[in-house]
Amino acid sequence: MIESIWTGLRFPAGGFQNVMAAPVAPDGKMRTIGPFVAVAHAQPTSLAPGALPLNDDVRPHPHIGIATLSYLFNGTMIHRDTLGAIQVIEPGAVNWMVAGRGVVHSERYEALRRDGGMMHGLQIWVALPEPHEEDEPSFHHFAAAEIPGFEGEGVRGRLLAGAADGLVSPVSVRSPLYLQDVHLDEGVAFAVPKAHEERALYVISGALECGGRSVEAGQTIMFAPRSDAGVKALRASHVLGFGGGPIGKRYLWWNFVNSAQDRIEAAKASWREGRFGLPTDDARDFTPLPADHERPLLTLNA
Repeated sequence: MIESIWTGLRFPAGGFQNVMAAPVAPDGKMRTIGPFVAVAHAQPTSLAPGALPLNDDVRPHPHIGIATLSYLFNGTMIHRDTLGAIQVIEPGAVNWMVAGRGVVHSERYEALRRDGGMMHGLQIWVALPEPHEEDEPSFHHFAAAEIPGFEGEGVRGRLLAGAADGLVSPVSVRSPLYLQDVHLDEGVAFAVPKAHEERALYVISGALECGGRSVEAGQTIMFAPRSDAGVKALRASHVLGFGGGPIGKRYLWWNFVNSAQDRIEAAKASWREGRFGLPTDDARDFTPLPADHERPLLTLNA
């Protein structure tokens, strides 16, 4: 059963056009889907060698209160952080960074800038439950071969994080959730996992039929809690399934997410005053703190 259909907001970031599949506000109130605070889809972009400006790299910037998941369909980028991690992110791998009480990272497109090629992927923020918002930060890389897959007639998918339909991802999540990367052949039906209370499907490409309605690329279907839910591919489609248990009220300002507004104010001061630090191998520049009037404070799940 459909609760609502949301057309994702489009915005530029990191040199690429993005569609924001979550958060959603179909009723005028911003809310997460399970613990998923932000699901940003970087649209497929083909670049010639030398075409991507250096300024389009994602310079060092801080996070608190979330875990980030980076996942590429095409292209590569290099992750560096204040934990000392340096990781080339390649298609099919899952990169999971727990920001917790605070971490700084960057994403550089060095090989893409040099060699050219296609870039296409996802950047996802997952809110940590309150007991874990102040966890020590950590970074974990999972090669493509470590991610469990599933297959049926006309269906091919991977469970990137969490648990669903008897599969468990190796990604160590802090709350009940699931994240699926699924390809559907034309005319094939797909059932949405029922175990999680809040669930959604985002259409990366193709088109779906659900409840008598057509859902196009760039749109997110939100399903009624724990209802029987399924879709049919109107043509060959690529979709992202995600959801989990309710996470509760969260404040979102720039790269900071937390259940306590004063913790966000403290993080602002720490970044402004240089107390977060910078990645050892990427300390030549950073993203300045925006002015308050440039970034409204959002309240999710109010």
